[in-house]
Amino acid sequence: MESRSKEKTTFLLVDETALPPAFRKVVEAKESLRTGKASNTSEAVRMAGISRSVFYKYKDAVYPYREKTAEQMITVHVALSDRPGVLLSLISAFYRVGANILTVNQNIPVNGTALVSVSARVDQMEGSLEELFVQVREVEGVQRIEHIAGEALAENTR
Repeated sequence: MESRSKEKTTFLLVDETALPPAFRKVVEAKESLRTGKASNTSEAVRMAGISRSVFYKYKDAVYPYREKTAEQMITVHVALSDRPGVLLSLISAFYRVGANILTVNQNIPVNGTALVSVSARVDQMEGSLEELFVQVREVEGVQRIEHIAGEALAENTR
């Protein structure tokens, strides 16, 4: 008998109403852990109304489907003054609203300006995209910010 790890995994997209309620509750428990509503697994499963054994049986096999993943990522181009701490302040602005930075690319400064591209996931931000851009614009040393990619930002960066 071949073990499961050697088999090719097949994924199915299934409406949650067709599945046992335990699957939805496992997702709820995982979300409680991710957001900090529950401080540990015992608390998360209690809140979701399932046993720890059900949680551990399905936790690595059940995930919510998230549409429009590409729209949940943004890439911006920022011109920064060439001064110590400006890049750190820019990154801190992303942190304050809960954006998850994926990449930062900075060019060598020319004529006192450093061009920086930042890509970030914004689907789990605590703040809105507008709040992010307000935070970025308020950073001392940000000369301009432009939208490069991510449909969600097309109207917020200009």
